[in-house]
Amino acid sequence: MLHKLVDIFTSLKLTIVCLAAGMALIFAGTLAQVHLGIHEAQQRYFQSMFVWWPPDGRGFQIPIFPGGHLIGAVLLINLIAAHLKRFRWSWRKLGIHLTHAGLIIMLAGGLFTDLFAVESHMQLANGDTKNYSDDMRQTELAVIDTSGDDLDQVTAIPDTVLRHNRVIDHWSLPFRIAVRNFYQNSRLKMLSQAGEGARPIANQGPGAMIAVEPVMRATASDERDVPSAAIEILPKDGGSLGTWLVSDALGAPQTFACGGRTWMITLRPSRYYKPYSVTLQKFTHEKYAGTEIPKDFSSKVTLIDPERSVNRDVLIYMNHPLRYRGETFYQAGFQKDDSATILQVVHNPSFIAPYVACVIVAAGLLVQFGFHLVGFSRQRRRAIA
Repeated sequence: MLHKLVDIFTSLKLTIVCLAAGMALIFAGTLAQVHLGIHEAQQRYFQSMFVWWPPDGRGFQIPIFPGGHLIGAVLLINLIAAHLKRFRWSWRKLGIHLTHAGLIIMLAGGLFTDLFAVESHMQLANGDTKNYSDDMRQTELAVIDTSGDDLDQVTAIPDTVLRHNRVIDHWSLPFRIAVRNFYQNSRLKMLSQAGEGARPIANQGPGAMIAVEPVMRATASDERDVPSAAIEILPKDGGSLGTWLVSDALGAPQTFACGGRTWMITLRPSRYYKPYSVTLQKFTHEKYAGTEIPKDFSSKVTLIDPERSVNRDVLIYMNHPLRYRGETFYQAGFQKDDSATILQVVHNPSFIAPYVACVIVAAGLLVQFGFHLVGFSRQRRRAIA
């Protein structure tokens, strides 16, 4: 049995099947981007073990095709197993060994990047200081205890929990949160503008005067969903504080009192806090004369890290990012009126893997072709002699 498994995982047929499955997955995922958008298609097709049906995640699902993670993992195992089984050390095969090692590092690095890399954004106006970045593709319900003198205590509940949990009971909160409605993407309208028959989904706060309309998921690369939810606050000692509308479209947090403390609730993009802060000193946006085409845009920021006694100015512009504490800050964009800059923050533990893999593969190819070139030259000299 073990011998058969070894033969399967080291066979060239498995390699061809995985490559064919990968091509089919890329074709299907590319077509799906038209209706789902690039980020949703990536999650369903390339950042999953299986492609599931039905795709909406409701009810019973069945896997209908291997996902990108599964195909990549099998290819990686196949390459390592085949190389170990057929490994025979020889200086003449040094180039082949190096090339295989580079491919293994490249596949493993791509898998680790897909699993552990985190992308977020930091939007700063002139003079703004932030010690966190926002994930524009994920949201969280922030429940904030503002009773402290110096610091606020924040309990962040991911949107995945809001979608699947009907009642949320957290040890840090003196109340439970009952999710009455959740909309992955929505449009908010005042009741006076929503037309006849429109009803609010909340009875407390601004939500009591707002109608929520569910809409299709955003698919364009420059668009994002506007999630909304209706939540009821249930004190653990009994009773109800009413139903509140929380939405990424609402500008300010809402306040209520419970357990002798003052609380704020808001649905916002997920935040990743840093042990340092970034302050925007100046944003520069240059255009080509007579056009609106950007010529150059850059951000001069001040990086302050009390733990490491760092306080320095950095200029971030295209192809010149800031790298600090395992994170890379890229100049990604700006507001249309140039009122703020947008920095993309990337945390990728395996960012060095592609560079190392390319160097090793290049060295392997040079060594392999070098051996053949030297051998050919010797044979030709002998023939001439």
